[in-house]
Amino acid sequence: MYNIVYIPGDGIGPEVVNAAMRVVDAAGVACNWQEAHAGLGTFEATGDPLPEATLDAIRGAHATLKGPTATASGVGFRSVNVAMRQKLQLYANFRPARSIPGIKSRYDDVDLIVIRENTEGLYSGIEHTVVPGVVESLRIISSKASERIAKFAFDTARRQGRKRVTCVHKANILKLSDGLFLESCKKIAADYSDIEFDDCIVDAAAMKLVIDPHQFDMLVMENLFGDILSDLTSGLVGGLGVTPSANVGDDAAVFEAVHGTAPDIAGKGLANPTALVQSAVLMLRFLGEKEAADRVENAIRQVIAEGTSLTGDLGGSAGTEDYTKAIIAAMG
Repeated sequence: MYNIVYIPGDGIGPEVVNAAMRVVDAAGVACNWQEAHAGLGTFEATGDPLPEATLDAIRGAHATLKGPTATASGVGFRSVNVAMRQKLQLYANFRPARSIPGIKSRYDDVDLIVIRENTEGLYSGIEHTVVPGVVESLRIISSKASERIAKFAFDTARRQGRKRVTCVHKANILKLSDGLFLESCKKIAADYSDIEFDDCIVDAAAMKLVIDPHQFDMLVMENLFGDILSDLTSGLVGGLGVTPSANVGDDAAVFEAVHGTAPDIAGKGLANPTALVQSAVLMLRFLGEKEAADRVENAIRQVIAEGTSLTGDLGGSAGTEDYTKAIIAAMG
């Protein structure tokens, strides 16, 4: 029995979280689901978008499944996602992008992974006004965090049978900070002679991904570059509505949908839960439930390929309920 925290989030969050939980239960994995709260609704109700009780619950669970959370203009709190990653030291963001038959995109056979350092860079949030009209933001890069994320990337590559890890950087311009990140990756790469290593400047990597994503296998990079390129790679296979995300640390792991809260359709039963169900697949693999994870992932791909029970954003007319039922039925 796994103790799993679920965070409904805002907007369509409760609907997609409910769908993902039902699919996990239908896969035969015994879970003790514990509800916790974060986001704009939590801020409005309690004055705190990320209560300490939620952080404690995540620390005490085997894993956490999180719906999308919102902010609002003029509301003075940091991104819940950034704060959660830093407070829980969820230093590794894992974003696979794999083509799904039935989803039209430029390429049919993309299969790559972006590994993003989650705790440093410009998202450290260290900024101040120097003089009126001038703001300074500090971009923090340390050898400790850089070597840690590089090791995570190589360990993941070895575990998943990946052949090559590419360090994405801007060391030609940011010679100290990105120079340190690149050197840290090279240092770790020396311990993995079975995996090819190379590097690519970030703007060139963006261009190459658009021209031919098959040039890459696994990419590792600092925080801001990872935020941008992981969305780009999602776009290569259908967008944020169908791609998963995992945030992993030494003591906690949070699996989430990184798309928006879609307030215009919230509560209408129209939301597409694919991204969070895919994230639940990553959660099951993290827990060691490989067979259940494969069953869920294969069911998603079968339902989308058949095309008869798709939500509106995927080109169909089904609602969240019918689409979720179709995935469960496809699992047998």
